[in-house]
Amino acid sequence: MAATPADLLADRVRRDAAAPLLTHYDDASGERVELSAATVANWVAKTANLLQDEFDVTAGSTVAVALPVHWQTAAVLLAAWSCGATVLDTAAEDDGRLDDTDVVLAAQDRLGPLEEQDLPELLGLSLHPLGLGMTGYAGPARDYALEVRVHGDVFVPWERPDPAAPGLRLGALELTLGGLVDAARELATRLGIVAGDRVLVDERTAEEAGPVAWLLAPLAAGASLVLVRSPDATRLPARAAAERVTATLGTTIDGIRALGRPAGA
Repeated sequence: MAATPADLLADRVRRDAAAPLLTHYDDASGERVELSAATVANWVAKTANLLQDEFDVTAGSTVAVALPVHWQTAAVLLAAWSCGATVLDTAAEDDGRLDDTDVVLAAQDRLGPLEEQDLPELLGLSLHPLGLGMTGYAGPARDYALEVRVHGDVFVPWERPDPAAPGLRLGALELTLGGLVDAARELATRLGIVAGDRVLVDERTAEEAGPVAWLLAPLAAGASLVLVRSPDATRLPARAAAERVTATLGTTIDGIRALGRPAGA
């Protein structure tokens, strides 16, 4: 049985590597990106190798994440946990606590304020739909897209992640790596996520609920994700039909099960 988030992903790849795991839409840019479990695992492995080989991220390390809800964010989170590190979600942190981290990964549009701090290591993400690098940037942050592509597709941690080690710090919430898996399973059960579900989650709901809800709970349940940034409400019903969505989290679409709500509510 899976003991850490990395195990959850490995289990999914063993069960059905080719099936879609994460489909990402951005209604502001018009982009759509679909990743199978194998492709997600590939990005996770490359990112974990980058973190471990370039920044010595391992058990006891802290990785700060200043990223929006995005498919690349999923890869970064799972990579940090694959290394056995603690993820610090900056959405609920004061900037002053970032000096306790080993590396910070941030969206390009959030790099400015971070550059003014005395951070040990800073990586910038363009969040380009094809994984391309940053453009128009001349600051000190290293470019995630350029750095990650040279790293291997198979990741072997220097030491196996300990389920009892710290895994997530989100405001007052602190969970171990094993606690993340337990919380994900419990939440999936409470919400009613089941194996085979295609779960549509909008950006606002995902940001408010945190990564256990939008990423790990569907993964633990054997479901797949349809993430929507800057959602256009008028497009959601047709999109849900095209993507064969079976359940929604935070968004109500006629004829589709709303997670966490009693039948008929």
